[in-house]
Amino acid sequence: MIAQIKQDIQHLDAIDIIRYVQLKFGRDAVFSTSFGIEDQVITHFIAESGSEASIFTLETGRLFPETYYVWNRTLEKYKLVIKAYYPDTHAVEEMVSRKGPSSFYNSVDDRKECCYIRKIEPLKRAIKGFKVWITGIRAEQSPNREGMDMVEWDEANGIIKVHPLYHWTLADVEDFLKSRGVPYNPLHDKGFPSIGCQPCTRAIHPGEDFRAGRWWWEDKSKKECGLHVTTK
Repeated sequence: MIAQIKQDIQHLDAIDIIRYVQLKFGRDAVFSTSFGIEDQVITHFIAESGSEASIFTLETGRLFPETYYVWNRTLEKYKLVIKAYYPDTHAVEEMVSRKGPSSFYNSVDDRKECCYIRKIEPLKRAIKGFKVWITGIRAEQSPNREGMDMVEWDEANGIIKVHPLYHWTLADVEDFLKSRGVPYNPLHDKGFPSIGCQPCTRAIHPGEDFRAGRWWWEDKSKKECGLHVTTK
């Protein structure tokens, strides 16, 4: 099926890929948004195309105030339901009680534990039962993502992943947002190309890698939290 989908969409524009997913999978498709600029483009396409894909976000409890701002603006503009998934309360309580509220700075393992509790476990609940997961991933975001494909089988989660913006450049995304009046996080205008949890995200300096502002204290990290690891 993966090969067939790749063949079917290889010459389609991003919005036509969304329409294709709607025709082939309907309500069995789900889209994850963190309200970053790429995700805002996908949300716009879903609203414009009339897609029945479910939309969700991961409310980690550590988001920027600006993220909540664009979340509200998105709801106001598009009138879509965006389901919020929260981490398991007991797991957060146990981690913070045992290690403190900033344990993710201690080691890569502690950071990955926090990411698992706040993001990966809620994600697994959010995509359970769906056949296709739509994302805003672009190839140029990181070396790790350059090795992905527009359509993939996510073995770890047992789901097909489709990245409609995979071949878009940052300029493509920014031009689209401005030309269509799509709401976006104001932190993007302050040097934040990738926005996650507030304690783990900083602005980047000119010439730095797109993902340099994520977990910047980890010199050897691949700058991924585990959401988009496709193998078990």
